[in-house]
This record gives sequence, structure tokens and C-alpha cells, in this order.
Amino acid sequence: MSGHDIIPAVEPGALYVVATPIGHLGDLSARAARVLAEVDVVAAEDTRVTAPLLARVASRARLLAAHQHNEAAIAERIVAMLGEAKSVALVTDAGTPGVSDPGARIVSAVLASGGRVIPVPGPSAL
Repeated sequence: MSGHDIIPAVEPGALYVVATPIGHLGDLSARAARVLAEVDVVAAEDTRVTAPLLARVASRARLLAAHQHNEAAIAERIVAMLGEAKSVALVTDAGTPGVSDPGARIVSAVLASGGRVIPVPGPSAL
């Protein structure tokens, strides 16, 4: 057994910024798949796009919509969940959540609250 097999994929109270495939679901990294399978909640730009990805990794996470129309409220909600020791993954439709999507506001709110943000790198549209 290698050392990384005994380390839990997720920590309670942490926000994981997870890169998702930009074209083919098979491009999801093993680490991203493990995180998505083990977190309590997944905040997604479009739940219709993310649901098949979560099904592929057999995730039982609660799926929340996190888009431009609810970003302030969802950021507060995620900060509260992290305070309750829930683990949350943030994903976008394709690539890494970042500057132009609601992810930026959520990450800023978590950092401002003193929360932990953990990147799970992978595909990027940059």
C-alpha cells in the first residue's frame, strides 16, 4: 500500500476547487474522481452538466447550483457548511473554476472567513 492510499481524499471543513474534463469525461483525474466521490456537497455551475460526472464516479454528494444569479447567497451557504465540517467541491462545466465564473466569489468568501481552499488541478481553458 502506498502512502497516498492511506491519506483521506477529503478533509472536513475544506473547499476543493476541482478541475473537470473539457471534452471527454474519461479525462477526469484519479484524484478529482476520488474527491468528487467523497465530498459531502458539490457546488456546480450547471447541475445538468455535473450530474453525469458525479454518476460516473459514484458520488453521493448533495449537488448545489452555484451560478451568477445566486453566487452571493451560495457563497454564504458554502461558508456555513464548511463551518459545520462539511467538505465541499466546487466545479465548473469544463475546466478549472476561476476568474469568470461564480467560483471566484465563492473562493474569496471562504478565504475571507478563514476557511481552507484546496486546489485539485487538471484541465484548464486558459
